Amino acid sequence: MTDSAPPRRPRVRAPELIGKGGWLNTGEREYTLSDLRGRIVVLDFWTFCCINCLHVLDELRELEHRHPDTVVVIGVHSPKFAHEAEHGAVVDAVERYGVAHPVLDDPELATWKQYAVRAWPTLVVIDPEGYVVAQHAGEGHVHAIERLVTELEAEHGAKGTLRRGDGPYVPPEPEPTVLRFPGKALLLPSGSLLVSDTTRHQLVELAADGETVVRRIGQGGRGLTDGPEDRARFQEPQGLALLPDGTVVVADTVNHALRRFDPETGRTTTLAGTGHQWMQGAATSGPAREVDLSSPWDVAWWQGRVWIAMAGVHQLWTYDPEDGTVAVAAGTTNEGLVDGPAAEAWFAQPSGLAATADRLWLADSETSALRWVDPDGAVHTAVGTGLFDFGHRDGAAGQALFQHPLGVTALPDGSVAVADTYNHALRRFDPATGEVTTLATDLREPSDAVLVGEDIVVVESARHRLTRLRLPDEAVRVEPVAHRTRRAATEVAPGRLRLDVVFQAPQGQKLDTRYGPSTRLLVSSTPPELLLKGEGAGTDLSRELELDAAVREGVLHISAMAASCDDDPAGGTSQSKTGGEYPACHVHQQDWGVPVRLTEGATDRLPLVLAGLDEQESGPQTP
Repeated sequence: MTDSAPPRRPRVRAPELIGKGGWLNTGEREYTLSDLRGRIVVLDFWTFCCINCLHVLDELRELEHRHPDTVVVIGVHSPKFAHEAEHGAVVDAVERYGVAHPVLDDPELATWKQYAVRAWPTLVVIDPEGYVVAQHAGEGHVHAIERLVTELEAEHGAKGTLRRGDGPYVPPEPEPTVLRFPGKALLLPSGSLLVSDTTRHQLVELAADGETVVRRIGQGGRGLTDGPEDRARFQEPQGLALLPDGTVVVADTVNHALRRFDPETGRTTTLAGTGHQWMQGAATSGPAREVDLSSPWDVAWWQGRVWIAMAGVHQLWTYDPEDGTVAVAAGTTNEGLVDGPAAEAWFAQPSGLAATADRLWLADSETSALRWVDPDGAVHTAVGTGLFDFGHRDGAAGQALFQHPLGVTALPDGSVAVADTYNHALRRFDPATGEVTTLATDLREPSDAVLVGEDIVVVESARHRLTRLRLPDEAVRVEPVAHRTRRAATEVAPGRLRLDVVFQAPQGQKLDTRYGPSTRLLVSSTPPELLLKGEGAGTDLSRELELDAAVREGVLHISAMAASCDDDPAGGTSQSKTGGEYPACHVHQQDWGVPVRLTEGATDRLPLVLAGLDEQESGPQTP
C-alpha cells in the first residue's frame, strides 16, 4: 500500500541555552535543556525596550496559565541598547514587567546566534524530546502556538515522553518600597503629586514633599475595573495629563485604554479603548469605547484634545472629549524616523509627550530621538538619526545623541528637558541655539519629570522614587559616548539583492483576492543612498533590490502585509467559523529593520518569513 502521508521534515536538535549573565527567577539555579526534557519549552527571545516584546509577555501569561504542568516558558533576554546588556537592568526589567517565568540573561547574544534569531521578539517551540518544532518572529502567534502545544501534549502523552509537574519558576522576594518602578508624574492643582505606580498597577498621590503618601488609587492587582479608589483596577499605567475640568487622563498601558481619574470624588472611569489590543485591519477612528488601542504610553492636552503616544503601533492618536471619539493623528504604523506631513510620518515607539502653545514635543524612544509636531500637523526631528544610533553626546543637535528617552518636559524658557532613560540622565534641548546639554547624571532610568516651582522633580523609575533637583544655570559636562545597536549585521553582496518575503496562509485559510491583490510590500533604507533600486510600495512579496557598493553598511526597512480569509473545505460559499454568511478574514503584518553590511562574495538573496505559516508546515531555521 502506498503511504500518502507527507514526508516529515528533518528534526533539528535544540542548541543549548548559554548566557553570560546567568539565570533569573530560578532561585539561582542554572538550567540546561536536559533538565527540561519531557516538557514543552517555549523560548521567548526578547529585549525590554521593545513594545512588541512586552506584548508577547502579556500573550504568554495566558499560555502559561492554561498549561501550567506541561509548558515551560524561558525568556532569553537579548539586548539591543548598551544599557540592556547590564545585568542589573535586566533584573529590574523582569520585575518591572511581571515576568513570571525563568529568564536567561544573554548579553553577548550567544543563544540568539545559536538559534539564528533575526528579530525581536522571536518565539521558538521545543518538544519534550528536545527538538525544535516551530519558530516565529513578531507578536500575535501565541494562539497558534497553543494549538501546537495541545497537539504535542497528545502526541507525547501517548508516547510516554511527556513529563508533567511544577515548573522551574521561583518568584523573587518583593521589596517594601513606597513606589515600585513608577512611570510618570503630574502636579495636581492642590500642590500634591500624582504618580503612576506602574508595577503595582496603581496611582499614588504624594504630598508636595514627593514622599508622603496621601492615598492610593486602585486595588493593586491587574485588571480593568471602574469605580472608587479602593475598587478600581489598572494594568501597568503610565502617562498622566490634567484636563481643563480638573480630572486626570491616565494611559492605562497594558489594558490598552484611557481612563479618567477624578481627584475630587476618587472615582475612575474608562474613556477610550475596549481592553483589547489594536491589530491591523481594525478601526482607527470612531466612538472611543468601541475602538481598540495599543499600549498608550503617555498623554497630553493640546489644541483642545488629548494626544496619545500610541507606542504599540508607532503612532500619535487623539481623543476628543467633546464628541467622545478617537482617531489617528500622525504616523503610518511603520517603525522608523521619517518627518513630514502627519499621514506620512514614521515613529518608533513614542513614549513621552509635552505640550507648549506652538509645539507638541515627543520622546521617540526606539530612535533615541526628540521630535515635535507643529499646529499644522507636520512632524519634525530635533535630535536623533534612526533606529540603530544612540549614545550620550552633547553639542549641536545634528550630532547629539540620546539613548532610549521615555519622557520630555517643557521648561519655562522655551527649552525642553528630556528624561534620557538608558543614559540615566536628564538632558536639555534649546530650540533657540540648537544645542543639547546635560542637566544631571546618576539618575537611575529616569522616565519623566515635572516642574514644581523652581525645581524639577524627576521620576527615577529604577530607584523607585521621585528626586527633586534645582534647575542649574549651567549643564553638567560629560564625556561623549556613541553606540550602534548590538545586533549583528547581515552580510550581503553589493549590487543586486533578491528580497523574498515568504508567506503561506495558515491551514484552513486562503489569500483574500476578492478586491484585488492581497499582499503589500514596502521597502526603504537608512541611509536612503543605500538603495539604488527597489524602494517604495508594491503588491509583490518578492522584489529585486540594487544596493550601492559605495555605501558599506546600513539598514533595510521592510514592511510586509498579507490578507487571508477562512476557506470553505467543501468548495462552496465561504462561511465564517462562527457560522456567519461571510468568511472571517485575517491581516498578517511584519516590520523588519535589517542591518546589512555589503561584502563581496556574500549572499545575493534575503529571505524573510511573514507570520502566517502553520506550525506543522513551517520548519525552524537550522542554527
